[in-house]
Amino acid sequence: MKLSEKWLREWVDPPVTTEVLVRQLTTVGLEVESVEPVAAAPTGIVVAEVLQTVPHPDADRLHLCTVAFGADEPVEVVCGAPNIRAGLRVPYAPVGTRLPGGKKIRAAKIRGIQSHGMLCSPIEIGLGEESDGIMELGEDAIAGASLRDYLDLDDVSIDINLTPNRGDCLGVIGVAREVGMINGCDVNVPPIPPVHSTVTDELSIVLEAPAECPRYVGRVIRDIDPAARTPSWMLERLRRSGVRGINPVVDVTNYVMLELGQPMHGFDLKFLEDGIQVRRASAGEALTLLDGQKLSLDAEALVIADGSGAVALAGVMGGLASAVTSSTRDIFLESAFFEPRHVAGDARRYGLHTDASHRFERGVDPEHQRRAVERATGLLLEIVGGDPGPVSEARSDLHLPKRESVRLRRARIKRLLGIDVDAAVVTETLRRLELGVDVTQDAWEVTPPAFRFDISIEADLIEEVARVVGYDSLPSHRPAGELLVASSSESSTSLSQYRQVLVQRGYHEAITYSFVDSELQARLDPNADFIRLANPISADMGVMRTTLWTGLVQALLYNTKRQQPGVRLFEAGLVFSRVDGSVVQRRTIAGVATGPAEPGQWTTPKRELDFFDVRGDVEALLEQGGAGDEYRIRPTTHPALHPGGAAEIERNGAPVGLIGMLHPHLARELKSAGPIFAFELELAAIERGRLPRFEELSKFPGLRRDIAVVVDETVSAQSVRDCVGQSATDMLKNLELFDVYQGEGIDSGKKSLALSLTFQASSRTLNDAEVDSLVTKVVDSLAAELGAVLRG
Repeated sequence: MKLSEKWLREWVDPPVTTEVLVRQLTTVGLEVESVEPVAAAPTGIVVAEVLQTVPHPDADRLHLCTVAFGADEPVEVVCGAPNIRAGLRVPYAPVGTRLPGGKKIRAAKIRGIQSHGMLCSPIEIGLGEESDGIMELGEDAIAGASLRDYLDLDDVSIDINLTPNRGDCLGVIGVAREVGMINGCDVNVPPIPPVHSTVTDELSIVLEAPAECPRYVGRVIRDIDPAARTPSWMLERLRRSGVRGINPVVDVTNYVMLELGQPMHGFDLKFLEDGIQVRRASAGEALTLLDGQKLSLDAEALVIADGSGAVALAGVMGGLASAVTSSTRDIFLESAFFEPRHVAGDARRYGLHTDASHRFERGVDPEHQRRAVERATGLLLEIVGGDPGPVSEARSDLHLPKRESVRLRRARIKRLLGIDVDAAVVTETLRRLELGVDVTQDAWEVTPPAFRFDISIEADLIEEVARVVGYDSLPSHRPAGELLVASSSESSTSLSQYRQVLVQRGYHEAITYSFVDSELQARLDPNADFIRLANPISADMGVMRTTLWTGLVQALLYNTKRQQPGVRLFEAGLVFSRVDGSVVQRRTIAGVATGPAEPGQWTTPKRELDFFDVRGDVEALLEQGGAGDEYRIRPTTHPALHPGGAAEIERNGAPVGLIGMLHPHLARELKSAGPIFAFELELAAIERGRLPRFEELSKFPGLRRDIAVVVDETVSAQSVRDCVGQSATDMLKNLELFDVYQGEGIDSGKKSLALSLTFQASSRTLNDAEVDSLVTKVVDSLAAELGAVLRG
């Protein structure tokens, strides 16, 4: 909320400086973000009256103007503004004046004619960022008067950052209440007398959706002056509140919104047919908004409609077809109360955020609508004239908010604030906040006013007492409580250990959204049952992720498209799925990688990442719990992975994760520059490790034997390792596969695996005969189970 200090002081004027006022507002929870002068400091600019204008003899777009500015004689000024005309009061910078931007005005010849000074636009005097001509002042402006005094520019604009629960302060009246409460001052609410109708014209109003709009007030005003202009004092107040002037009708509705916190809208009456209906939209109903955006509405949208269709998205923005323009002569003013959650839903569903929706979704006073119409009518009659009709109102008392009383206990105040607050201070505080107070022996029965949507429970009232007493007055105590130390098992691996392993292997940790693009997720995990969001942040964040790959792949592509050749990312987080109708969340750790296997250097040839590099990273993770021998990596198929480059990770026969290369078709669709490798592991399944135990180191030497066996090329190295491990005794201390060969000397469809076996006993030195016997046993077992042949 942005407002002028002088406008605020018309409502309540405490005897404090600007600095103190700002500090008071921040202290009670209305945080002031900035305090800025309403304009630069023009000192020599005065009001001038244009006495006469004639075309410049040598320029089609220039005028020679005779202006009086309080001096003995009028002066001639050359001006090119399209709106210049005789009788106009305008800002005038005499020769020698220095404008806010630093420019000094000098007498100059323009197309051969001497120009004495300059007639100024709002931009040139620092009162606007855009302009379509000379700034027009009111008829009450006196030639020769200081522009600074006339526009009352010795003022500041206060920008208040309001929390969502303080919608009542989105108007001058709400901020004035707070200032009055802090300083014990009365708020000077300007009288708003009812405007008597001079014509009988009115539109019928039908509430077809009373739950979403329980109150709607409107009034017809005939025969306004379309040539009238918004007075400069009002334009200045709008500008100081961050609102641009448009035309008198729109400016008045904006002014009332800023003053009373009640959004309003004006329709061009000639475009409304058969009265007003407040209803739900028909599915697919079209509406073009004031900003030109074309909407196709769904059946959840609330609209203001006439006999021909929707004319406004209720509480958000009006329609273009019925907008007030420079030719409008008859208008229909509306002021309504809309249910906050519905306005918030419509605004977010269509990606709109307006001053009106900002207020409606936080809650406006449901008793202010008629008052706002009367205030706007009075202002309009002063500016554009016209004949007002009677105020029309439709309401549903059943659906209007009803404020229930809240009990505030004396003992509860001390418990939450830590101090005793005098009962009289509490009572006075509540009454200064315009709350209905009924005092009992040990409590207060408090009825919040209609405009305080944020007060519904006892803690809300205690917060109000704390605000007024002053947060600085509350004692500071260290919390006392029993600290619970989480137990940790020596056999489990912490997430930080997994993170450290991946970081050491060149990965960077990423944090991605749990809400992801449904199309990308359908490509990466097509068999999952997605959980769709009822009110997504955006179209590409419409479902909950079932795999961490969705966000990681997007992050990887984002980086590779910005000239990052090698990208390795990992993330640990929750994934969500639906099982038997219930939402289940699982903790997983996943990674993606692409690019070169090693940083470029002259001693090593360049090599791209492959499946086995990423498999090595995964195996490093699985080894952390000391139970690496319980895992098996077996070939599998997955819709998102390469048919020959996908593997399932099992632990004791149960699946715990996947590893593989993204399918080439999918990589092309994603416009990836190279192959993408990915893995994902269930944290709950891999965290359980094996409890470390000590084994005495052998004092005796080990013996190594190397063998090469020929097996079918379909036989995996893992199956060979399993067979050797089962056939050898516990004297086999180490088994390594150090070579795989296919080629000359090996039959087609076969491969040669070279194994290194190290044997060692703990109590004696093994001799060659014993080791040879063990090797023979291993070879016989390989031949029997896998059809292996010892290679000569």
